[in-house]
Amino acid sequence: MNTLALFGGTPVREKSFPSWPKPTQKLTDALLNTLHNDLWGVGSNINKEFNDAFASFQDAKYSISTSSGTSALWVALKAAGVNAGDEVIVPAYTFIATASSVLMANAVPVFVDINIETGNINPALIEDAITEKTKVILPVHIAGNPADMDAILAIGKKHGIHIIEDAAQAHGAEWDSTKVGALGLGGIFSFQTSKNMSAGEGGAIVTNDQAFAEKCFSYHNCGRVTGGDWYEHSHLGGNFRLGAFQASMLLPQLDTLPEDIILRNKNKSKLDKVLNDIEGITPQKMLEKSTNSANHLILSRYDKTAFNGIPRETFFKAMQAEGIYTYQGYAPLYRERLFITNEGEYPWLKGYNYLELKLPETERLADEESIWLRQNHLLGNVDDIMDVANAFSKVTEEMRKNPDPFLTYNT
Repeated sequence: MNTLALFGGTPVREKSFPSWPKPTQKLTDALLNTLHNDLWGVGSNINKEFNDAFASFQDAKYSISTSSGTSALWVALKAAGVNAGDEVIVPAYTFIATASSVLMANAVPVFVDINIETGNINPALIEDAITEKTKVILPVHIAGNPADMDAILAIGKKHGIHIIEDAAQAHGAEWDSTKVGALGLGGIFSFQTSKNMSAGEGGAIVTNDQAFAEKCFSYHNCGRVTGGDWYEHSHLGGNFRLGAFQASMLLPQLDTLPEDIILRNKNKSKLDKVLNDIEGITPQKMLEKSTNSANHLILSRYDKTAFNGIPRETFFKAMQAEGIYTYQGYAPLYRERLFITNEGEYPWLKGYNYLELKLPETERLADEESIWLRQNHLLGNVDDIMDVANAFSKVTEEMRKNPDPFLTYNT
């Protein structure tokens, strides 16, 4: 192999990957149409049109668009009946909003370990975390890869606990050929800048339950009542509505998203063929009933014992020098300073000590093994994805054959 770029050689890639998000003429036209011909917020035609279209796209009856994925989580939790002091079971490997939204609802996040092969919550550990205070189980489809929804839904049914899916990264993903989001009581999506559908900011809740949908409408719209008077308020809601310009940006993407999903799947398959042949690099596992991943992230695992004990962080530097930006991603969520509990601010957390929590698979994945690549690496052509594959092969082969420069790097 050629000398690694980390040690003065020529990088595999010196140009950027396809940019994301990507503006289109249809998106521009839709924005201008709203600007000139529609209301810009409450009562706009485009918001209703988007809600109807997004619900249909996600195999759901109802969609309530929101200002962000975080606000969608809070709204969904409140609409599911979460009250002060209730407990919500969440995976420990996810974005902060999955758990911070629980705190915002005056409830208690209960962290459960993951299945390290999928990165998703381990259903076998959920029942041990259930107490008389448990109100919701909140699985996350990490990287757009569906969690084991059969097992999770069965647990919810057995114990009478609502299931709310955090599908923030999972637009178009499928469990057993049905789109995720409305498999339980409801689910949320994010349209933040990096997401596979993007309006810069925004979110949505989908459901097949009319009563839940009406409660979500109320909590996201200042406590107003569906079909009620404008100044009739039944809940302590907020203004978490999506703006019409964001809805205008999102609606055309429902036409292009299926093609993007096909392209991501095709390129991910090409990459996985290479990675599966590299001892010590393991792509994220999809369960048999995960019939489609959104591939929002390319998540793999690094085993340093296969590479002469070379730290993962040195591998990252070598890959980055080759023009492929790999990085760690999430840390165990319960380590965040937010969860060093302040009983003055969060009195309902009295008696919970997250500092004592040790979840071995979450810590192993986050601290030692996770490799992340952003989804835009999957949006190019064959040459683009082969640059990624070739960088993995080049770096790992050299680490195996000639470890000394890596082991002394930055020491």
